[in-house]
Amino acid sequence: MKPLPIAIVTGLLLSQFACSNKEYLNPSTISQSQAVSSPDGLMTLSNGLQYRYTTGGALSVLYARTAGAGLTTREQFVLNVGNLDEANLALGAANVSNINSVVRNLWTQSHLVRSNAELILANTGVVAEAGTKSGIVGYASIFRGLSLGTLGLFFEQSPITTGDNVPFVPRAQVFIEAISTLESAATQVAAAPVTANFTGKIVPGIDIPNTIQALIARYALFSGDYDKALAAAAKVDLTKKSVFNFDDNTRNPLFEVTFGNLNVFQPTNASLGLSGALAPDAADKRIAFLTRPSTNVAVAPVIATAFYTANNAAVPVYLPGEMLLIQAEAYARKGDLVNAVAALNKVLTKTAAQDAFGIGAGLSTYAGAQTADAILTEIYRNRQIELAYQGFRLEDSRRFNRPGPGAANAERNRNFFPYPLTERNNNTSTPADPAN
Repeated sequence: MKPLPIAIVTGLLLSQFACSNKEYLNPSTISQSQAVSSPDGLMTLSNGLQYRYTTGGALSVLYARTAGAGLTTREQFVLNVGNLDEANLALGAANVSNINSVVRNLWTQSHLVRSNAELILANTGVVAEAGTKSGIVGYASIFRGLSLGTLGLFFEQSPITTGDNVPFVPRAQVFIEAISTLESAATQVAAAPVTANFTGKIVPGIDIPNTIQALIARYALFSGDYDKALAAAAKVDLTKKSVFNFDDNTRNPLFEVTFGNLNVFQPTNASLGLSGALAPDAADKRIAFLTRPSTNVAVAPVIATAFYTANNAAVPVYLPGEMLLIQAEAYARKGDLVNAVAALNKVLTKTAAQDAFGIGAGLSTYAGAQTADAILTEIYRNRQIELAYQGFRLEDSRRFNRPGPGAANAERNRNFFPYPLTERNNNTSTPADPAN
C-alpha cells in the first residue's frame, strides 16, 4: 500500500491503494510534503483520521464493523435481501466472498487510517510546542490503534506497515502493535499534557488520555495480557465521556444508512439475538435504552436506538461498562473469581444515573455458580448487551469458545473474513483465505 491522492474533505485525507508506486495529485489540493511540514498541517491531517474512520455512510469503519460483527452472529438481521453484501454476511460461510463490500471497506478503510496515522507520527518533529506535539501524537496513536484493533477483530492476519508486498503478521501481533503505539503515546501525553492549541483545532469529543488507556485495556484483553488489561482499565476515569461527534454534514453512519430508516439491518429482536441462558433478564433496563418497538413490525420487530437516533448523535469510542467487563473477564481468566464477580456486579447493578452514557441495567448482583465457567458465561452475556452494536460480538464469540461454524447451535456463521481481492491482486504476501 502506497499513498495516492491528497484531498481536503472536512479535513485533509490521504488516500491510497495497495502496492501502487504512482502518486496522483489533484491541482486543487496540496502535496504530502506541504501537509506534514507544519503543526497546523498535521492537525488538519489528524482531523482527517476521524473523518475517514467514522463518516461516509456504509464506507465508514464504524458501519462496517457493526455490520460485520452483528450480521455474522445474529445480533442483527437484514431487512431487504437486495442489500446483497450484508445479506451474504448474514448467510455466512462461502457466501462471504473476497469482493464483499463490507469486508473490503473494513480492510481498506482501516489500512488507510493506519497509514495516514503513521504519516502523522513520522513527522511530529516539526512541532516545537510539547503540549501540541503530545496532542498530535496521542490523537494519531488512537486512530492507529483503532485501525489495527479493527483489523485484528475480523482477519486472521494483517500487515502492520506500508510498502510493496508488505508481509502479514498474526492477529495477536496486530493487537500487540496497537498496544505498543498507544503505550508510547501515553508516556508522551503524561509528560506533556495536551494544550489548548491542539484541542482548539481538532474535532472535539475524544478524551485523549482516557481513550489511550481504554484501548490498551481492550486490546490487551483480546491478546490475552490480563495484567496489562487490568492495569489500563483501572486508569480510565469512568465519569468521563470520549465520543465521535457528528453533525448534519458529517453524519452518524449507522443512523444515516440503516438504523434511522429501516433500510439495511436492525436488531434481530428485543433480546438482541440472544436466547436460552444468554437471553437478557426481563427486568434489564438496558434493553429499553438499546431498542424501541418498531411501528412497522412486518419489517422489523424492534429498532436500534442507543447512540444511533439522529444524524448528529455522538457514538462512544468506548463505554464505561466495557472497562468494568474487561476487569471482570481478566480477573476470571486469572482465577480471581472474587474480584471478577465484584467487577461484574458493578455492571449488573448500576443505574442509568451512575453511568456516564445513561446505560443502567438495574439488576440484582450475580447469584450464579461460583465457578470460572459460569462467571465467564455471565460476563459474555453482559458484553453482548452492554456493548450492543459496538462491533465486538464476533471477537467475543470466538474468545469465549461459543459454538461456531459447523457446530450444533452455532452462534456465528464465520470465524474470520477472507482477504479482499483488491489486496490479493496487489500483494503477493496475501495468505490463503480462512476456511470459514
